[in-house]
Amino acid sequence: MADAVRIGIFGEFDPASPTLPWVEKSLQHAAQQLKISVEPKWLPTESLLDRELDKKLEAFDGLWAAPGSPYKSFDGMLRGIEFARRRDWPFLGTCGGFQYTLIEIARNVVGMADANSAENSPGSGQIVITPVDCEVPNRAPGAPKLSGTVRGLRIRPGSYLSSFYGKDVVEEGFFCNFEVNADFEWAFIEAGFPFVARGERHEPRAVESQAHRFFIATLFQPQLSSEPGKPHPIIVAFLKAAAEWKTQKGEDAVLA
Repeated sequence: MADAVRIGIFGEFDPASPTLPWVEKSLQHAAQQLKISVEPKWLPTESLLDRELDKKLEAFDGLWAAPGSPYKSFDGMLRGIEFARRRDWPFLGTCGGFQYTLIEIARNVVGMADANSAENSPGSGQIVITPVDCEVPNRAPGAPKLSGTVRGLRIRPGSYLSSFYGKDVVEEGFFCNFEVNADFEWAFIEAGFPFVARGERHEPRAVESQAHRFFIATLFQPQLSSEPGKPHPIIVAFLKAAAEWKTQKGEDAVLA
């Protein structure tokens, strides 16, 4: 698939997971709409500790931090996200990927050296990701506190996210037990990473950077509502950005 758009997926793939197989499926749905080929490749978080990580990730056109926290390598996931942010590679993070995106920004942009998640280090002084405060009622037995389809998500007007949806209120699927610590919202906003989707109680549900070609992370999982012939607009936009970056990289190589 020499002409395929290559997407590197950070995380440990588990075919039995109720959510992970949808990552690749949703990319294929988007590719069908865009009439392009896509080649997804899972990159286990321990492999992201590679000393030659930059060279390894440069081979991909887009990067996706997948769900699955806690990951086998906390540091590996942060290194992958840091590459995407620092090098301005098209990037999407969902669920656990959203949580780790905020940890990476807190540590490497805001300067909170011990920023962490309550899931990984409850004793840390700067917990930017905390347990879900308000449980979803009538969720399936054994399901995470925030799971199933959640309605009434408000999208920030003028955001990239708003341009993808074409509307200001949406519904999305969740499958998680952790969310953003509201005490640290200001730090992300001041660092240039505003929250662009919020729940009914104003809880942060997505973050983006307009200083990057495509850098978006969502606590919800857009892949879960993707269907053949009806791909999710966020994933279509992500894959389109990756395809455009692939083309630009090729043109830059010719001119070099």
